[in-house]
Amino acid sequence: MQVPFVDLKAQYQSIKKEIDSTIQTIIEQATFIGGEPVKLFERQFSEWTGIKHIISCANGTDAIEIALQVLGIGKSDEVLVPAISWISTSEAVSNVGAKPIFIDIDKDFYTLNPELIKEKITPHTKAIIPVHLYGQMADMPQIVEIAKKYQLKVIEDCAQAHGANLQGKQAGSWGDIATFSFYPGKNLGAYGDAGAIATNDDALAEKARRICNHGQLSKHDHQIEGRNSRLDTLQAAILSAKLPYLTTWNDQRLNHAIYYNELLKNSAIHTPAIRPNSNHVFHLYVIRTKQRNELMQFLKKEGIQTAIHYPTALPFLPCYAHYKHRASEFPIASQYQHEILSLPMYAELTKDMQNYVVEKVMSYEL
Repeated sequence: MQVPFVDLKAQYQSIKKEIDSTIQTIIEQATFIGGEPVKLFERQFSEWTGIKHIISCANGTDAIEIALQVLGIGKSDEVLVPAISWISTSEAVSNVGAKPIFIDIDKDFYTLNPELIKEKITPHTKAIIPVHLYGQMADMPQIVEIAKKYQLKVIEDCAQAHGANLQGKQAGSWGDIATFSFYPGKNLGAYGDAGAIATNDDALAEKARRICNHGQLSKHDHQIEGRNSRLDTLQAAILSAKLPYLTTWNDQRLNHAIYYNELLKNSAIHTPAIRPNSNHVFHLYVIRTKQRNELMQFLKKEGIQTAIHYPTALPFLPCYAHYKHRASEFPIASQYQHEILSLPMYAELTKDMQNYVVEKVMSYEL
């Protein structure tokens, strides 16, 4: 049996008529930048998340960088980020001239550990970027409380958490501003790069919209300098076609994760935990084992695709070598970067596939 890590073709086949019709309509209309499909998706995603303003943009990395710009963060400022995430989280901080300050992750849920925030705060600290990693919400009640106490801005990185919630509040609705990626493999994915900024603040929303579109809200009204970071019409229409299925797809992912956990409960594999009072949308199903590399190669030979998210914690990437971070500063991230392994996870995954994956994992253990 062959088990892909993600099967985007299977998702396409399940809604093929709608997607084909959507693409054909956009091509016939020949409106490829802006227009009603972009506005429609923004309204629909706003309703779906319960967040007042959705400002679409070119990709999730731009979204973080623009959010930082909107908040006025730049040269000599510091921004707190988790030690394990995709580089976009920290890269965006550097790109606006600020400095990323890494914080170790929680040992159970893999998100930024709020207990370590206070010791990292300096007079230069301006914001925190909690990442809702793998589909799991960060500990937002604690993070928001600390941010208010120290007058810090909160930028939620929701790239992997479309529809996740904590205490009934959606990802993206806790902080001052939030960012989303619609990269093809995300829970809600486009057929190319796409992203969005989300906020309930009218002033922040207007500034974000200006930055995304050359500093203008209407043609030639350049009140500020901005950039070209727009969601193209075709991607917006595809996202609108997919959005009605997102809740069902998230539920299927959760069911797959529960089934994986049940099958692996008597093994030596560390399976993912779910934070109390939360809804984990399992963008990724991440296990841990000290034999990670060997297991990964074994599963590959058996036709099972896996991935590592992420093989090197952010502080130890070559691009941050000048900070001279040590493993002892981030004991959890330092350990977990050698143990984490993402098993196949997508809505169309079948129980037969999961049974096969776990059978091979268990046979390797034996």
